[in-house]
Amino acid sequence: MDKVVHFEIPADKPDRARKFYQDLFGWKIEKAPGAMPYWMVSTVEVDKKTRMPKEAGAINGGIMPRQAPGESPVVVINVPSLDSTLKKVQKAGGRIVMPKMTVMDMGYYARVTDSEGNVIGIWETIPKKQ
Repeated sequence: MDKVVHFEIPADKPDRARKFYQDLFGWKIEKAPGAMPYWMVSTVEVDKKTRMPKEAGAINGGIMPRQAPGESPVVVINVPSLDSTLKKVQKAGGRIVMPKMTVMDMGYYARVTDSEGNVIGIWETIPKKQ
């Protein structure tokens, strides 16, 4: 069974959203490295090597600029093969709305709509070299 591993919150003003979530929930929110306008949200402590939550069952997320009016938060589901999952999307009644992209050396990401029009993120982790 594939797991929810991440969330993304769109914001008209990411700095305002960062302050809101830090003040409200005490989350640690830091600008992602590089030029991409993205802020990494830690709801729990993370492992320095894997960048994954240390607490079982917990997930972390991100804040990014809103791309369209009415854009809502997105849950992200980890799968063993993004390519295989994307092939199944249309058969299951959905469609690809953001094609596969590489995210640094961490993994591959795409967005799809489900049968009801909800946007969900699909993630495949790149295995770490030993």
